[in-house]
Amino acid sequence: MTYLEKAQLTIEQNPFEQGRLSSGLDYYKPTMSQVALEREPDAEVTFTLKNRGEQRLADYINLDDLRARLDEFRENGWSQDELEYLADLRKSDGAQVFGPEFVEYLATHELPPVSVTYDEAIDDIAVNTTGVWPMVTFWETVVMSEINEMYFENYLLAKEINPLEVYEEGDQRLSEKIAILQQNPNIKFADFGTRRHFSLRWQKYVLERLIKECPENIVGTSNVALARSLDIRPIGTFAHETLMVYAGLADERGEDIRASHNKFLYDWFDFYGEDLSIALTDTFGSEFFLADFTPEQARKWRGMRHDSGDPYKFGEDVIKFYENLDIDPTVKTIVFSDGLDIDTIVELHKHFEGRVRLLFGWGTTLTNDLGLPALNIVMKATKVNGIETVKLSDNTGKHTGSEEQIRRYENVFRAN
Repeated sequence: MTYLEKAQLTIEQNPFEQGRLSSGLDYYKPTMSQVALEREPDAEVTFTLKNRGEQRLADYINLDDLRARLDEFRENGWSQDELEYLADLRKSDGAQVFGPEFVEYLATHELPPVSVTYDEAIDDIAVNTTGVWPMVTFWETVVMSEINEMYFENYLLAKEINPLEVYEEGDQRLSEKIAILQQNPNIKFADFGTRRHFSLRWQKYVLERLIKECPENIVGTSNVALARSLDIRPIGTFAHETLMVYAGLADERGEDIRASHNKFLYDWFDFYGEDLSIALTDTFGSEFFLADFTPEQARKWRGMRHDSGDPYKFGEDVIKFYENLDIDPTVKTIVFSDGLDIDTIVELHKHFEGRVRLLFGWGTTLTNDLGLPALNIVMKATKVNGIETVKLSDNTGKHTGSEEQIRRYENVFRAN
C-alpha cells in the first residue's frame, strides 16, 4: 500500500458513506424487511446489543457521540439513489427483488429511536430499540457497524497508535490472504464483514483489492452501499431474527411454536423463490432443521448455511441428508459462515470439494484483521409484542433468551 493510499483511509468518509443507511446495512436487512412488511407489518420487535467479548465498549465510545451518529442515520433516512438502487435489483426471471410498495414504504417511514445508555449491571454501554418489525430491523447492522467505527477510531487515538502503521499491517495480512486465494481459484466466498469491520473505508479498500487481484474467488458482498459503489453482487438471504420472531408470534397467539419454523420457510420461498433459497439452519438447532425440512423443500431450495457448531459434522450431516432423499449433493450449496479465517476456509474446501457446492461467508478476519483485537458484538431480536424470543444455537454460547425461556424452547424443539 502506498503512502497516499494509506492516507486516503484516514480522511473523511466519501459522500455515499455519510450518514446513509446502506453504508452499514447487510443485504439481508431489506430482504427480511420486505417479508416482514408483507406478512407481519404490525409486529413490534425489540433489538438488544450484546457484547460477547472482553473489551469494554465504554472505554472508547462516548454515549453522546454514538447517539449523535445514530440520530444522523435516522434523520437522513434513505436517499433517492439508495432507493433507486434497491428498485433496480432484479431476480433471475427479471422481476424486481423489491417491489414498488416496499420501496415507497422505505421512502415514507422513519426508523424508530434508539436508546443508548450506560448499564451499571454490565458496567458498559447498553443499546436497544423497539419498533415495527419492517423498520426496526434495519438498526441491527447499522448499530454494530457504527460501534466498530467509533471504537477503533478512539482506540487508536487513546493508545497514540499511528493509523498508517495499522493499515500497513492490515495490508500485509490481506496480501497473504490474497496470495493463498490466488493459489486456490476454486474457492468462492462473499464478504460478510460489515457488522464487525474495522471501518467502512477499510472494508471498501479490502474489497477493491479482492476484486482486482482475485476476481475468480469473490462473488459479492453483504454490504449494500459497497455492492452499489463497486458494482458487485449484493449477497444475503435471512437471519435468525425471522425464525425467532415467527416463533415468538406463534407463542403469543397460542399457536404451534414448532410449526412456525416451516411456516416462515414457506413464506420466504413464496416471496423470493429459488434466488434467495439458502436456508439458515441453526436458529433452533440444525438437528431440528433437518428433521423439519421437507423432501419437497430439500429439492427446491438451493442449499443451507452453517453458522454455529462443528462445520465438518454439519457438512457431513447435510450431504447424508440429501443422499438419503436421493438428491445429488453436488447440485446443492453449503454456505459456511461461522468465524472463518483463511486457513479454515482452505481446509473446509479441501474436505468437501467435489462433494457439494461450497460458498464461504467471510466476515471479521477479512474486514477487521489489522493486528488489533476485534470486537465480538451482536444485536439480536429479543422480544416481539412483549414476548421474549429465543435462539437455540448449535453452540450453546450463542443461545439467546432467558434461561427459563431457553429450557422451554428446548423442550419444544427437541421433543421427538
